[in-house]
Amino acid sequence: MSRVQLALNVDNLDESIGFYTKLFATEPAKVRPGYANFAVAEPPLKLVLIENPGRGGSVNHLGVEVADTDTVDAEQTRLAAAGFASIDERGTTCCYAKQDKFWVEGAPNGEHWEIYTVLADSPTAGGPSEGSPCSCGDC
Repeated sequence: MSRVQLALNVDNLDESIGFYTKLFATEPAKVRPGYANFAVAEPPLKLVLIENPGRGGSVNHLGVEVADTDTVDAEQTRLAAAGFASIDERGTTCCYAKQDKFWVEGAPNGEHWEIYTVLADSPTAGGPSEGSPCSCGDC
């Protein structure tokens, strides 16, 4: 299964969880300090909320969650053949999950797009503050 990921910066995590729970009629799949995500069945969406006071309402990063590492590899190969550069991250911890992924470079408006699979849950956020090379910069 693949689904689009939308990671939003939010000013107030609790308020945003309440809003999106009602909007999508779905409880969050994961809630951690400053972070929540929803696995929305219809429309297929991974909605990620990252508490980032003062930046609420802006896009943090975008992605496509895929089923497994083989699919990550196939997508990276397909995009490389189309001329896209990428930054590879394997076994990285980001957004409270251990992941295999890559970041697509060169989006025309500077958007951060990742293609990833979740390998396991993580008790820590990951990202630059914890020594992980997570490129979204805001995990």
